[in-house]
Order: sequence, then C-alpha cells, then structure tokens
Amino acid sequence: MIQVLLADDQRLVRAGLRVLLGSDPEIDVVAEAEDGAVAVRLARELRPDIVLMDIRMPVLDGIEATRRIAQDPGLDGVRMIILTTFGIDEYIFRGLRAGASGFLVKDIEPEGLLQAVRVVAAGEALLSPGVTRRLIEDYAERSREPAALPDLGMLTDREREVVTLAAAGLSNQEIAERTRLSPLTAKTHVSRAMVKLGARDRAQLVVFAYESGLVRPGWKSA
Repeated sequence: MIQVLLADDQRLVRAGLRVLLGSDPEIDVVAEAEDGAVAVRLARELRPDIVLMDIRMPVLDGIEATRRIAQDPGLDGVRMIILTTFGIDEYIFRGLRAGASGFLVKDIEPEGLLQAVRVVAAGEALLSPGVTRRLIEDYAERSREPAALPDLGMLTDREREVVTLAAAGLSNQEIAERTRLSPLTAKTHVSRAMVKLGARDRAQLVVFAYESGLVRPGWKSA
C-alpha cells in the first residue's frame, strides 16, 4: 500500500485529490495538511511514502517544507511531488533543488496522477532527465540566485563523466553504450555519484550538474 500525505491550503483541492487517489486500491491517503508546517510535522509522525506538496501555502511554503523533509535523515524514504497551477517556472526549479522528485500541474488527468504516485513510490524521479534539463536550462539562463552546492571534486573522473551524460538526458543504457561500460556498471556509477552529492534522485542530480557548472545551458553530448 502506498501511503500519501496531501499538503494544500485549499480544502476543495485536497478533497478532490483524496477522491482521485482513493480510486486506486493500492493508494491510501493517510493525512491532510493545510500548510507547510503541518506537512512537515505529519511527515515526521507518519513517514508516508509520498507527499503531494502545494507550492504556495501559509505559515510555511511548499518549497521550504520540501527542503526540511528532504534534509531530515529520518525521512529518507519520503518522496515529494510538487503540485502547481503555474506550469514550468522558477518555483518548480526551486522545488527540484530542495529535493522534490518531480512536479505535477493540478489539472493533470486522473490516471496521470495515479501513475505519478506509483512511479515516485517505486523510487524513480517523475521527470525524465531530458525534461528536467530543459527546465533547468531555461531557469539557469535567467537566474542569478546563488546556491550552496555539493563539491564535485569528491567524484571520480568516471563518475563525473556519467553525471554529465545523465544531465544530457541519457538513460543508463545509453550511458553504458557511450562509455563502453555494462548497463549495471553505468547504473552503479550514477548511484555512487548520487550518494556522494547527496542527490535524492536523478532529477536532483541533473540540477547539481547544471548549478555546479559541470554542464552549461545549451550543452549537448557529442
């Protein structure tokens, strides 16, 4: 059973999401939060698999709530999906940087919502690396906002190479073909890089690659 926490300041939105998620017998909405502070508290109490997190909420916004959950060692298994009515913008980028596994626009079709919850609960990033890359490129070209970044010097040369290719949107299989490694070895290098950089998933790994300067906007793999 996939346990979900709903965090949105609009009761009607929460009610609609509860009904949609409740249509899947494998998903259980365990609690609702009307602001980010309550979401963090409930996440610590209940440790759900997924938090569907609105961005703009009172007391504590969804970006900061996501960051606090992501940085809590006791909540390592909790995954956040950002909910937005604004489409792709700086809030989504900030959410990915904070530790979200992806984002959804609130008018998504019901099956798309259910599939997203299943994907993230299975430990995958909701966004494909390619989509994430386009989002980050667009924001990176417009933003001068500073960010505290992990030290890429802790990566081996091979790990830096696979991170660069992952940021270009290549799958593990494609990375393996490019580097002449086995798919399992390529996956291992990506996983080790994620652990060293503190990236919760592949989407955040791509964020780090761009913000650190390892990959520049407009760069394409050869």
